[in-house]
Amino acid sequence: MSNNTPGLTATSCPGCAVILPVLDGPTHPYIGASAACWAKSGELAAREYQDRAYAAIHQLSVDVYAVQHPGKAERRAIQSVALHLMTLAMILEDETDPRIGPRLHKRMVQSEFHWLDPPSMQGRMNVSDVLFAQTSEGHERLVRAWAEDVWRAWKPHQATVRRWIEQSSLDATP
Repeated sequence: MSNNTPGLTATSCPGCAVILPVLDGPTHPYIGASAACWAKSGELAAREYQDRAYAAIHQLSVDVYAVQHPGKAERRAIQSVALHLMTLAMILEDETDPRIGPRLHKRMVQSEFHWLDPPSMQGRMNVSDVLFAQTSEGHERLVRAWAEDVWRAWKPHQATVRRWIEQSSLDATP
């Protein structure tokens, strides 16, 4: 649905399928989110940047948001989804500290990736669910639950993601 449809009061995000009021605002150039959902992601980022207690989990919320809104099969989106799926897997399965995500991305960006057909996100947790947290502990709990829920949706591609992680580790060795 177009955000400019006369009389339309709510719309479904093309990425996560959350229904939000129509918002005529900016979107990301290659992340596939509605303007209203993109604004919610900005609210989440602001919360995480404003309070150190919330900041520790920021990389995980960035990763899960990106893979829940994969966009279309073009170079930037392919690379974004791949890198965010890789750090998502490392944080959830290998217990990697989310705060080193940017360093991991720099290492992994040299790898070759291909498009993965995204799973349906209908009925999954989304950014709006996380914004209900009232404490940093509640926030971390909801971000982790959201990440695990979305990572389960990507199950058909998890072996590919693990191969990419392995390849990026091999590429990083001297």
